[in-house]
Amino acid sequence: MTLNFPNPSRSYDAAAKRIRFTGHDGMFEVPFFVEVAALSAASPATTGAEAEYLSAFDAKRSSIQDVAREAYSHGRKNMYVLTRADFR
Repeated sequence: MTLNFPNPSRSYDAAAKRIRFTGHDGMFEVPFFVEVAALSAASPATTGAEAEYLSAFDAKRSSIQDVAREAYSHGRKNMYVLTRADFR
């Protein structure tokens, strides 16, 4: 099976400063997080508001999912945290 993202839901975790989203590999749900710092690098004008981070995520959703697929291809984990380094 391949990793897909059929559910467009995402949420902001203010305590951890990251966006949560979910992928699916067949019947398995795979949790992903992308650090706000990675979104800030992509959209440096953000002021820290939740809506801005979610909007930045939405604008870069395709490339974020590509990076998530790449991370997932390196081995199965309980969860994946994508950082600024993953987007280089």
